[in-house]
Amino acid sequence: MVATYARPPPVFTKAEGSYIWDIEDRKYLDFTAGIAVNALGHCEPEVARIVAEQAKTLVHASNLYYNPWTGALSKLLVEKTVKSGGMHNASSVFVCNSGSEANEAAIKFSRKVGKTIDPSGAKHEFVSFNGAFHGRTMGALSATPNPKYQEPFSPMVPGFRVGDYNDIAAIPELVTEKTCGVIVEPIQGEGGVRAASEEFLIALAKHCREVGAVLIYDEIQCGMGRTGTFWAHGVLPKEAHPDIITSAKALGNGFPIGAVIVNQTVSDKIKVGDHGTTFGGNPLASRVAHYMVSRLSDPQLQKEVLAKSDVFRARFEELRKQYPDLITEVRGKGLILGLQLSEDPTPILKAARERGLLIITAGTNTVRFVPSLTVTEREIQSGLDILAEAIAVTRA
Repeated sequence: MVATYARPPPVFTKAEGSYIWDIEDRKYLDFTAGIAVNALGHCEPEVARIVAEQAKTLVHASNLYYNPWTGALSKLLVEKTVKSGGMHNASSVFVCNSGSEANEAAIKFSRKVGKTIDPSGAKHEFVSFNGAFHGRTMGALSATPNPKYQEPFSPMVPGFRVGDYNDIAAIPELVTEKTCGVIVEPIQGEGGVRAASEEFLIALAKHCREVGAVLIYDEIQCGMGRTGTFWAHGVLPKEAHPDIITSAKALGNGFPIGAVIVNQTVSDKIKVGDHGTTFGGNPLASRVAHYMVSRLSDPQLQKEVLAKSDVFRARFEELRKQYPDLITEVRGKGLILGLQLSEDPTPILKAARERGLLIITAGTNTVRFVPSLTVTEREIQSGLDILAEAIAVTRA
């Protein structure tokens, strides 16, 4: 394998629910969920049944032809988005294979809208924010202003500008008549589990409308029920809603799929041949995602996410009081949570893993918790007992 990842020793071979086993049959409680992917847990029975059944029916025929599931998924995504209080004017969907692909499509769609408004090409600039992570393909990478990711592959795609997250005063100078698109995460996952303020998103959306820029909410990590609403932006007033939502991760519960939800202002500008995908929207992936959307849009599941979040937060506060010099802040919403530490968390992660708990980092010295949305309170308490022990042994 190309050495693009620094992996710890365990070799995982099977999983179920919130647990995963390594090749030596050691059991781990997984609070990473494949980096916020396995929203319904590992090897969810209905997902497994759908995969097996559809694999015997029709896996792939290409986008040269219709199939029953791409359209059904698109229709359901639009319906559930509007019904949940998310993007009120959602109208259509482009289905692809991953989060990076979804963001690449959103960037292209924004450029096409800009070119339609101003055929000279002057309206081509694209804005993202410090702390963002939008993917590793060249367009998405150009919107990910992290030197660690960008410098080995520079120069980036021209026309990208960067602003400070939550800086309302800087918006008018940052987003101008030359701006075709703006991409922002309502909650930055990789950037350290940092939330955009309601005031910032309202101001950003208002200014985007004033200058004719497409506003994109990257909800690849924070969407699909993870914050306790179907979309993280679903709690915002309509004036803060985006023109595009990008999704992936939990959409497939581990099966590769991404989606780009757009309003009619955007969709009217996209013509046959403007974009495409060989595998995107295949019947197998689309059928899995159709099931996932039906489950993750359930208000009862979302209510349970918020209750489980309270369990995490209560224990986090206990730990923060016990280790005030180590734990400086608790951030996040629902089941995308972060513990901000005053030092490198790697020893704590290692100690937790050795004791049977998987957790990951984000940003600078942040421990990130993105478990399955179906994790039980008993599993939460068990995992946080292990975390407390891991912190204690690293203090010795």
